[in-house]
Amino acid sequence: MESLLQVNHIEKTYGKGETTFKALNDVSFTIDHGEFVGIMGPSGAGKSTLLNVLATIDTPTAGDILVDGKNIATLDEEALSDFRRDHLGFIFQDYNLLDSLTVRENILLPLAVSKTPVKETRQLVDTLAERFGITHILEQYPYQISGGQKQRTAVCRALISNPLLIFADEPTGALDSKSATDLLETLAGLNEAETTIMMVTHDAYAASFCRRVLYIQDGRLSKELIRGATSRDAFYEAILEELKGGASDDAV
Repeated sequence: MESLLQVNHIEKTYGKGETTFKALNDVSFTIDHGEFVGIMGPSGAGKSTLLNVLATIDTPTAGDILVDGKNIATLDEEALSDFRRDHLGFIFQDYNLLDSLTVRENILLPLAVSKTPVKETRQLVDTLAERFGITHILEQYPYQISGGQKQRTAVCRALISNPLLIFADEPTGALDSKSATDLLETLAGLNEAETTIMMVTHDAYAASFCRRVLYIQDGRLSKELIRGATSRDAFYEAILEELKGGASDDAV
């Protein structure tokens, strides 16, 4: 089966002339259907740039990005917007919820411009809310709920359009340890149900929930760790050992 995500020789350069900075330098890798892949690296290594380029938030300077066989690096803005809405889900550190909308309305945002019947959208929200234990807060506003509830709302929003791929950018960064563990266990559970996830994180504990971790340094991929049949605790220790060896400088 063809890989869900194929990244081929991606480069991203900022600036012009003598002030250019190459944030990504010849990055290539694949993510298969149903994988949970972590991206780690020191501050300024290119983690967020990579995620932004893959998530169509930014455009690469060179290279190709194929999602389910479609080269998104060649799409015009309108086609890219449609593709992002229909096929990608996003979970951010700061939740990106709109305070003027209820939890229900925030979850529905990705479907707001689609032609999904109202009855069907309501059923989708109710099903997701029940699954993630937030049914009782659906009519509340983001400022009325906890950080953990906000992040579960963000997960529901990411899933509402049944995306091919979910991008998570430091999703536990604003959470306390219990809420962070709850979210990571939620993501791991989604992955066991064949949801494909790519998560940028600086945290070794968060990365240990992944099945595979790619390290990026100075804009290049430098290392890969595969969990395989080992336990999550053992994978966590392996990640810590790798970080001690210099794969990252801000991961613990």
